[in-house]
Amino acid sequence: MDVPPASTPVVCDMTTAPDTARQRLDEYRRLFARHLVGRERTGRGIRFRLRAEPGVEPWVRDLAAREKACCAFFAFDITLDGGQVLWDCAVSDDDTARAVLEEFYLLPDTAPHSPDELTGRLAGKGLRFVAGPAVEG
Repeated sequence: MDVPPASTPVVCDMTTAPDTARQRLDEYRRLFARHLVGRERTGRGIRFRLRAEPGVEPWVRDLAAREKACCAFFAFDITLDGGQVLWDCAVSDDDTARAVLEEFYLLPDTAPHSPDELTGRLAGKGLRFVAGPAVEG
């Protein structure tokens, strides 16, 4: 996994995203509700383990690509291991980036909440948002 350098800005920029923050959060909620098997912290970051049912791997790859496009400080690696899709996530060596990674780890629990609540928590940890769909409620 190619983790971005610490100098990478810790910014969420969804101005060119094909979806809104609300739609993205709804997508996470659906993905985790239907396919999440488990999650753990790893030496480099975190891992989501999802059932490798038809369509899950391409869905995760697409979602990871969209996340990387708006949050350049993230790194993702998606692999198959038996009947599971392993989604490894890491961030640049930055305190704010690590705090955002922790929120990402908690996403299976927090995705059912409102985008405004999540955005507020992330902003409180230092994540900067660029005006656009990412700040819509």
